[in-house]
Amino acid sequence: MSATTGTGAGVGTRAPMSAASGPGARRGVLAVGASRIGYEVKGYFRSPDAVFFTFLFPLIMLGIFTAAFSASGDISAGPGTESISVGAYYLPGMLAAGMLLSGVQNLAVDIATEKGDGTLKRLGGTPLSPVSYFLGKIGHVFVTGVLQAALLLLVAATVFGIALPTEPQAWGTFAWVFVLGVGTSALLGIALSSVPRSGKSATAVVIPIVLVLQFISGVYIQFSQLPEWMQNIASVFPLKWMAQGMRAAFLPDDFKVMEQNQEWDLGWVAVALLAWLVIGLVVSRLTFRWNRRDA
Repeated sequence: MSATTGTGAGVGTRAPMSAASGPGARRGVLAVGASRIGYEVKGYFRSPDAVFFTFLFPLIMLGIFTAAFSASGDISAGPGTESISVGAYYLPGMLAAGMLLSGVQNLAVDIATEKGDGTLKRLGGTPLSPVSYFLGKIGHVFVTGVLQAALLLLVAATVFGIALPTEPQAWGTFAWVFVLGVGTSALLGIALSSVPRSGKSATAVVIPIVLVLQFISGVYIQFSQLPEWMQNIASVFPLKWMAQGMRAAFLPDDFKVMEQNQEWDLGWVAVALLAWLVIGLVVSRLTFRWNRRDA
């Protein structure tokens, strides 16, 4: 999916694992990981399908929803409450979807493809540490995630006329939900990359999972309109909490009554995302191999 399918160009070198120890070796691993970020970002933007389906997709969907449903009027949480435009309501969900696409979909497909075409096997024969490799992947997700969110907010404000928050507290909420959400999505993408048996099947395995999560987590459909059993299922997964955290940052406080517990529950947002971040880290550590499972 991305262009990171070389034979180690831009990888850098370090001491063999058996000889690497101490602060100097750790600094070397971090330095190589930092150099990999630029390599991964360049490869990402050289892949048109990755840019369209993960970077621009939330922006395109925001435009479609704004154009399609604006004629039905503004959205409110109930009689006597503040109304907002359709675009303003869907913006938080698209920000959350962007985090999921950049991390889970992009990395899961990308790494599975690199396993399938032998790129990881070749990298495994170099002095590259798995830590450096994944620092490059995670750093690339953060860089593209920040650029994607900035573009989405810029277009929302200038093209669609969506009023952005003015309170520092709202932007503070956005910042920590964004950092936790992107980190969690990146680690879950790495973990999910072990599921497809080949690079060819990666898209067929990953995209349906991501698409279903978006529909049941309040991205494309108002969460309050979903049946309770579907809301309960969505609550198990991180996207629901990312979208809820973003709604807490961008929507008027009146809209919290449309959430499952009629509250923003930011404490539970943090707990859920931290729990999934740990799960992603542990599963990634246990399942990562330089070779394919059937090799």
